Order: sequence, then C-alpha cells, then structure tokens
Amino acid sequence: MPKSSAPLIIGLIIALVVGGILIGENINLLPVDASSNATVYDELFKVLFSIGTILFLGIVGLVIYSLIRFRRKPGQIGDGLAIEDNLPLEIFWTAVPTIVILFVGLYSYDIYDRMGGMQSLQHANHNSQQMAANQRIWGGIGSGSISANNMEGKVGALPVEVTAMQFAFLFHYPKGDILTGELHVPVGEPVSLRMESKDVIHAFWVPEFRIKQDVIPGQPTILNFTPTKPGRYPIICAELCGPYHGGMRSTVVVEESNDYQTWFEKNSKDITTQT
Repeated sequence: MPKSSAPLIIGLIIALVVGGILIGENINLLPVDASSNATVYDELFKVLFSIGTILFLGIVGLVIYSLIRFRRKPGQIGDGLAIEDNLPLEIFWTAVPTIVILFVGLYSYDIYDRMGGMQSLQHANHNSQQMAANQRIWGGIGSGSISANNMEGKVGALPVEVTAMQFAFLFHYPKGDILTGELHVPVGEPVSLRMESKDVIHAFWVPEFRIKQDVIPGQPTILNFTPTKPGRYPIICAELCGPYHGGMRSTVVVEESNDYQTWFEKNSKDITTQT
C-alpha cells in the first residue's frame, strides 16, 4: 500500500466511525420507553447499534472495493498473486475485535449492574437485608427461595403476585385481594412482582419497560420496575411453553394515580384498604 494513501484511509476510518456514532444516536428502532429501566438499557442499545453500523459499513465497503479493485481483468487467465504473512494487518484485525469485545463486555456488565442484575451475586453478604426487604413487602412469604435479577424487594413498592400457567398470566393484589387478568399499576410508583409458575417455565416480558424475567415453577422470582408513562403495554411470554405459547399475552395498564386508585377501590374486596 503506497504511503500517499495513508491519509485517505485514516480519513475514511474517521468518517466511518463518526457516521456510525451519528446513526446509532439518531436512529431508534426500539419501542417507546415507558419505565425507569428503559433509559439505562437504551444506552447500551445505542452503543451496540453504533458499533454494529461501523463494522457493517466498513466490511461491506471493503468487500465492494475489493470486488472492483481486484477483479479479473479482460485477458487475464492466470491466478492472482500469492500474498502471505502480513504481520501488521494480522495484528490489526486481531487487536480491533479484541478491544471491541472487551469494551462491549465491560459496558454491558456496567449496564446490567445499574439495572440491578448483579445483586444476586451479593446474596451471601446481604442476605439479612434482602430477607428484611422481602419480609416488609411480602410478609416473609417465600423469602428464603427468592431469586431474580432484582432480588431485593423495593420497600414502599406496590406488591403484586403473578401466577403464570399455560397459557395465561394472573395478577393478585394482596392489598385489596384483587385477582385480575390485567396488570394495573400507577405511573411513577415502584412495583414489585412476585412471580411463580404453576406448570412449566414461562417468561414475563414487557418490551416498552425493557424488562424480562423467567417465571419458574417452584422457585419464586421477584421483578421490580417503575412505570413512567401512562398507557397500555403488552405483556408477552418470551419462553416457549407449549403449543399455544404465541397466544400467552396480557396487558399492563399504567394509569395516573387517581385513575389507579379508582380502579383499585372499585375492584377491592378488602374494605379496610379503601379507608
């Protein structure tokens, strides 16, 4: 490669990186963000989308350039030049993917930790705090077997018991003794779901909340979130659970506080909770 082309190549690389970052920051392929978790997750998505765009455009551009620049010319009947052992190039294409993978891995770990995913690793050191938090929300029910991305129940959160079965979700509100097929929650207030399956493994997934948690038979899991936008959002089972898996759906209804309180009082069986 002639030295005179080095500035051009560096310029192309810079343009490629800047273009990939701009595309990742300005093109949003995700659904509306409707929970406090969404903004954290979307940071990671933008970074990964930018990296993917840079790699895609760079590789495709290099392939197209090679097809044109090194194509067989009219009258050529022999083989191409046998080129071997380009140490700088081999170091480059080994170092760049290594750096990218390390960066993505460390950044993903940070995002997962900020979303509460690493709390389960601290179970041995914070067992008493976790059990106390669960006890304050759930009255100690199943606190010894709780495991989830967000293990500690959020004190002051709205507790809801979720039962998954083939092929439906049921939601029970201990305060008020309400049983419903839709999840109703107030906007801006934390919610703590205690989930358990009655048959096979299911998954509780709300794309707009950027949350997904397996629901396992015999092993209750807790999922915490805070909705930020009123609306109706689909709840999808994201774990193959049987022949009608595709139809296992429900809805989470995020309402203003007054609307939620009206719904709660209308459906509550516990009169004392309405006073």
